[in-house]
Amino acid sequence: MPTEPKTILTDLLKHIGFEPTITEQKLDDGGLFLDVQCADSNRLIGRHGQILGDLQYLSNRICFNADPEAPRITVDVGGYRAQAREVLIKRAKDAADKVRKWGDIVELEPMNAYDRRVVHQALREDPDIETQSVEVEGTDKKAMLLRPKRKE
Repeated sequence: MPTEPKTILTDLLKHIGFEPTITEQKLDDGGLFLDVQCADSNRLIGRHGQILGDLQYLSNRICFNADPEAPRITVDVGGYRAQAREVLIKRAKDAADKVRKWGDIVELEPMNAYDRRVVHQALREDPDIETQSVEVEGTDKKAMLLRPKRKE
């Protein structure tokens, strides 16, 4: 069984009927970024990136099972993640502006761990805002709360 992340993802995609071209880039944090180009890429992205997230999860699980020292993999298809990330950061900053203006807590919609991490990182240096992941009642999902930073 192959243990190279690029090979694992290529094989996985070929098994489900895609002929991908994958470019690999090492990330500063030691992770690995795999960008997939293929025909009908929207089918690999899915609604709100759900299939893309599942591909990333499966790729990471297969790699970690083969080699516990494997780098963490981020999978993108045709630049979708970068574009979605910019939209998410803008929404988070707009919500932070509302918190600053009104002083109320703002709850963002439920999102996956990757997206919550993007929001946390985008607002990490903001001196007025703190972020918190909270469970959404009755589901297994988590949402983000933005609130005024408590003065110490």
